[in-house]
Amino acid sequence: MMRALHRATLSLYSDLSLDGVLQRITQAAKDLSGARYAALGVPDSSGGLQAFVALGMSVEEMARIESQPVGKGLLGEMLRSGQSVRLRDLRAHPKAAGFPPGHPQMSSFLGVPIAAYGKPLGQIYLTDKKNAAEFSTEDQRLIEMLAAHAAAAIENAFLYKQVRSSEGELSQRNDELELFNSLATAVSSAMELEPLLESMLERVMGLFGAEAGEVFVMEEDESYYHLAVHRGRHQASFWEREHFRYGEGFVGAVASTGKVAWSHDPGLDPLYHGEDGIGTLAGVPLAARGQVVGVMTMAFHGQRTITQREAGQLEAMGAGVGVAVENARLYRHARRVAVLEERERIGMDLHDGIIQSIYAVGLTLDYTRLLMRESAEKAGVRLEQAIDGLNAIIRDIRSYILDLQPSRISTDNLVEALTRLVREFKANTLVEADLQVDSAALLDLDRAERTALFLITQEALANTAKHAQASRVLVSLRLGSHGIMLQIIDNGRGFAADSSAGQLGHGLSNMRDRARNVGGNLNLVSSPGEGTTITVGLPARRESAPAAPA
Repeated sequence: MMRALHRATLSLYSDLSLDGVLQRITQAAKDLSGARYAALGVPDSSGGLQAFVALGMSVEEMARIESQPVGKGLLGEMLRSGQSVRLRDLRAHPKAAGFPPGHPQMSSFLGVPIAAYGKPLGQIYLTDKKNAAEFSTEDQRLIEMLAAHAAAAIENAFLYKQVRSSEGELSQRNDELELFNSLATAVSSAMELEPLLESMLERVMGLFGAEAGEVFVMEEDESYYHLAVHRGRHQASFWEREHFRYGEGFVGAVASTGKVAWSHDPGLDPLYHGEDGIGTLAGVPLAARGQVVGVMTMAFHGQRTITQREAGQLEAMGAGVGVAVENARLYRHARRVAVLEERERIGMDLHDGIIQSIYAVGLTLDYTRLLMRESAEKAGVRLEQAIDGLNAIIRDIRSYILDLQPSRISTDNLVEALTRLVREFKANTLVEADLQVDSAALLDLDRAERTALFLITQEALANTAKHAQASRVLVSLRLGSHGIMLQIIDNGRGFAADSSAGQLGHGLSNMRDRARNVGGNLNLVSSPGEGTTITVGLPARRESAPAAPA
């Protein structure tokens, strides 16, 4: 018998499933004891039985029994006492509750508890000893030894079940974390809306096992939500239309409440026309900055229960997707603004560059007209200069078309650019013009600052030529105690700066914007009869370089 017990105990550890272990324990107890009937009950927390295995009865006999044991009577007494019970006739025991209708009559009984560390794990019930009136003490000893091994096997099965459950939950949590990480990445990097929505919708559908899904996105005028993405086995949309107003239909209702919602009878919505078999529809608001910017809907086969935990997950995911949607919309808006700003920049460049150059050519031609009365040779020289200027302007326009920086405002060498500008101004206007440059001021200028200073000087000289009626102009660039300072000073007629600055039109506004764009400021001082002074200040960006060692 000990060899049979050894074989039986080995078989217990070959199966890790709880149902399989209980079946093996019951069969081993029946074989070792010689019982006609054997059963095993596993208690639950309420004092009843959470699992019950029975052997020895045919399927027909089992079907005739009206009710299964629930752990009352003698079985309940054993559970409370935790002791083995061996009876010649169990019907004579004072705690016996009798047999339910259809249950075969039984007499001899052996009950052995299964416990580990004082914790009851189950009970073995054996009845009707074959070829004997009752179970022997040897039978009881064998089954108690089996019960000790059974306790370890049941514990292992419980632990295995918990591990599998934990693994499943951990796998689901990993999937959720992966999705949230994807959302975080999308929020920070995704700029194109449709690919983002397709990716996120497919991931959420996969995590929750949805058959199909859709995303509706709010129009920029916020008047309605339009269908942006549809994914899944069902080719057509769930709805008769692709646009829903706020509060209209299932989609609009989710948008208006801002809460996760689901319907177990989507056909009640008159706008729904999904395929047969869809029994549950879930709606998830996509929220950002306190506003529902979209709605995600998912369709499930049959009656899919959405748990409170899943609803919380969907709400969090919806918030993540909503932020990504809002970011994509802001990016689209920023691109439009960038286009408008680029148009404005091009307009400024044309005004400050090409238009001023054309004006300079006009001055040259006007001067040429005067020279024609005095000297045809001098007029011819001026005419050649005007032709060269027009050719240069044509090259500039072509460069703008090709998105290249015009050659006439190339400021890699600011001193050369300013020298040429002042020389052309002097030649075209017959106004005395001087340039003073402190070479130390050039060390701290980057390309954007050099370009800004050149264009401001060009605009200021153009305004002087048009309005000042000056006889002398000074352009100076020097390094001061607070940074770099550019000044354009003329001795012209001046004007009341507060009331007449509008005479300069876009020119003054452009000059201020150019100074501001490179972190500087522009100040204009003028009064009638006192000339005009334009001062541009750029703060020092870095400390002076240390002197080289001797």
